[in-house]
Amino acid sequence: MPDSPLQAIAARAAGLRARHRAPLCALIGALAGLGQAPWGLWPLTVAGLAVLFAVFSAAPGWRRAAWLGWAAGTGYFMLSLNWIVEPFLVDVARHGWMAPFALIGLSAGLALFWAAGFALARVAGGGALAWVAALTLSEAARTYLFTGFPWAQTGHALIDTPWLHWSSYGGALLLSALTLAAATALWRILTGPRGPALLTLAGLAALHAGGVALTPAPDAPADAPTVRLIQPNAAQHLKWHPDHIRTFFNRQVDFTTAPGQGGQRPDLIVWPETAVPVLLHNAQPTFDAISRAAGDVPVVLGLQRVDGARLYNSLVMLDASGRVASLYDKHHLVPFGEYIPLGDLFYRVGLSAFAAQAGNGYSSGPGAQVIGLGDLGRALPLICYEGVFPQDVRAAPGRADVMLLITNDAWFGQVSGPYQHLAQARLRSAEQGLPMIRVANTGVSAMIDAAGRITASIPLGEAGWRDVALPPPLPPTPYARLGDAPALVLALLALGLSFLRHRPQRVAS
Repeated sequence: MPDSPLQAIAARAAGLRARHRAPLCALIGALAGLGQAPWGLWPLTVAGLAVLFAVFSAAPGWRRAAWLGWAAGTGYFMLSLNWIVEPFLVDVARHGWMAPFALIGLSAGLALFWAAGFALARVAGGGALAWVAALTLSEAARTYLFTGFPWAQTGHALIDTPWLHWSSYGGALLLSALTLAAATALWRILTGPRGPALLTLAGLAALHAGGVALTPAPDAPADAPTVRLIQPNAAQHLKWHPDHIRTFFNRQVDFTTAPGQGGQRPDLIVWPETAVPVLLHNAQPTFDAISRAAGDVPVVLGLQRVDGARLYNSLVMLDASGRVASLYDKHHLVPFGEYIPLGDLFYRVGLSAFAAQAGNGYSSGPGAQVIGLGDLGRALPLICYEGVFPQDVRAAPGRADVMLLITNDAWFGQVSGPYQHLAQARLRSAEQGLPMIRVANTGVSAMIDAAGRITASIPLGEAGWRDVALPPPLPPTPYARLGDAPALVLALLALGLSFLRHRPQRVAS
């Protein structure tokens, strides 16, 4: 039987000298990244990971395995996170030169988690079970360590498939484990032994069919509340320009005033992150104008506020009279984007330029909270980056009826970043069994149901508004109750079993 293309690539990689093997692994890693949004080519993710597993299996020791894992991870993240250059292109003259360093530095840094996973798997015997478990644990480490950055996990390639349903049991880590297991099974089908691989693929097929059968219908009841999504499409380089601020604000007011279908008014109106160009303490005249436009409909919007010298990225809900009924301060901030790590510590030694307490960057709010939305129930507010973290959703002091995410994805450009951010919002809804109201400055604004499906949206790069029925929540999912603990325990048990099975071999060597 002739070799398959995957076998040919793996054989080619294994036959190269060490210094040539790493660049090929980087290219294969980039291929695996094509499963991420907006490409969604999840079979290429599985195929790429299958080849990487083959190359890993041929690595003679943990150091070589770590080197190959780092190279593969660097290629994977450079393709998946290419949008990271976009914020530096808003003001090209000042910041453009930093764009390639940001992409290379971030990709190489995140690839260290892959390197650790490859090395750990090799120490645990180098089998398929060890590799799946170790890389699942590396994704967990990337979720939680150093404030976390779980963007572009391998399991995110499955968000647009029926396997998404199973995130309600094990979250993103379970999806990553399924993706990695599919890759090892694919390789074993080509090279043997085929028995366990066929069982694995049969199990994955059953989970796919189960996802189709068990995902509930997306219909909202006839009396469901209606939410108006407001998308002004303010380009980042113009958003705060004095000649354009009023234009974007008036656009949002006009969208708020517009009559709905049949003259019906919505039950809630939502503006995006930092939609109001004034600080909270002097925003009442602006709120009065918004309230007049909204009539008796409450409005949720984003703006900035100050408290002493500290600056906060905030969300407020205005009641029918235009008064602030609820306030939420973003608590999970973007390192180096919204604040400088250890900046307040530097302040103590006289370096105030990095200190949030001196007004240089945002300060963190007190944490997750739940706010009331009247007849719409209770909402968990999230601002931009916070929608990436499953732990931020589970940190709420009670179960909400809906998640409410406002964001400004103009920073992410027009190619991949906004779509990946949207995909992760869908994952949060599926994990929790909660619908999500997602309103983005430049898009994609969307209503997401409790199974992670988009029921209505406003496309990226368009200004507009849309009245959408709010889908109902589902009962609390296993993931909502237990979080990542089951997936972590299973990965640790699998890794421990691999250690025990290969311990005599390690001692003998």
